[in-house]
Amino acid sequence: MHLPPAGIVQLKPNRGRRIMILGLTIPQFTTLHVALSLIGIVTGLIALPAYAAGRWMPRMMALFLVTTLATTLTGFLFPIGNFTPALGVGIISTLVLAIALVALYGYGLNGRARIIYTITATISLYLNMFVLIVQAFLKVETLNNLAPNGNEPPFVVAQTVLLVAAICLGWKATRRRLAV
Repeated sequence: MHLPPAGIVQLKPNRGRRIMILGLTIPQFTTLHVALSLIGIVTGLIALPAYAAGRWMPRMMALFLVTTLATTLTGFLFPIGNFTPALGVGIISTLVLAIALVALYGYGLNGRARIIYTITATISLYLNMFVLIVQAFLKVETLNNLAPNGNEPPFVVAQTVLLVAAICLGWKATRRRLAV
């Protein structure tokens, strides 16, 4: 009997049945996943710069964390045939978000938890936006024509700008005192 390597899931033939995830078709589930991701990105782009400016927005930050975590977790529910970069990003994102949640809700941002939270929340937003850029270059025809392999200058520039912006945001946020 041939078994797949540990951690690799082999899909069973569909045999004409419609694949459902949480009672949704793949396109419906994909729409939910993308909507969660976009809400996480928008709320993160509101909450984290406010945090870096010294303003605490608890509801916005909670919405950012919940939707970003939901995005990551729903990503694991898609049919997976083997290990992919997306799966790797999902694993890293889950670990980073877990640390952020413990720093915020477990330690209440006291002491070093504030800096740990700042760094992990920034990384979480960065990873979500990293995937957004990857997906945009894969799915938007104009962008795909500019970088069909994902290693051409337009793609590299977009990812570099995002990385620099995330580092600047994280640096500023770690230096700021909160006015809670």
